[in-house]
Amino acid sequence: MVTVLEPRVGTDVVALTGVTKVHPGQVGVRALDGVTVGFARGSFTAVMGPSGSGKSTLLHCAAGLDLPTAGRVVLAGRDIGALREPRLTAVRRRRVGFVFQSFNLVDALSVWDNVLLPQRLAGARPDVAWAREVPARVGLGDRAGARPGELSGGQQQRVALARALAGRPEVVFGDEPTGALDLAAGRGVLALLRRFVDDSATTVVMVTHDPAAAAWADRVVFLADGRLAGDLVAPTAARVAARLAEPTR
Repeated sequence: MVTVLEPRVGTDVVALTGVTKVHPGQVGVRALDGVTVGFARGSFTAVMGPSGSGKSTLLHCAAGLDLPTAGRVVLAGRDIGALREPRLTAVRRRRVGFVFQSFNLVDALSVWDNVLLPQRLAGARPDVAWAREVPARVGLGDRAGARPGELSGGQQQRVALARALAGRPEVVFGDEPTGALDLAAGRGVLALLRRFVDDSATTVVMVTHDPAAAAWADRVVFLADGRLAGDLVAPTAARVAARLAEPTR
């Protein structure tokens, strides 16, 4: 049976309808197979599943980093399948923030310049007051002049989070954002994501393999073999772990 988590018109900042993705050179192998799911404005969703289940592909299609082979993706009110470069890049830069496992900071730039980099690349005029406030909110207000190499891994991921939020995106996508961090640093980043969702109605969609990380979310969406395998609302680490241990139906 195919699970469908129906998007809600007017409330979902990201909506995928019947999305299928076949990567070039993988004839017959569907990384995503008819996925329909929505992510509500001001919600925190974790995406989970075994290796090869399509988690990162779903994230990339939802964020406009990759285009689906079939189906429709609506991001912040725009059908991104109908957009071509450079308009697609413009939508991503103005509407979306990204936080990756590997931080992706520019070593030669200061914390401040890393935070402002996406807006400068987009040719946008930064909201300097907000851009100064965000590093302070993530606990780096006194490190604005530091280089990434002078920071711990947890601090670097906080810079990446500040960078993602500095442009006031409607949605932040995280691909294993705590995967390279120790327990305490990872918990700190998750607490920050949770706070931004609660305080500013930012939407967060996060791929993770960790039930404890998923427990910070409002909902967990499960994938298996490129298809939706259900969801779990108000998750706890124990409930998520138990669900992951169930045989795939």
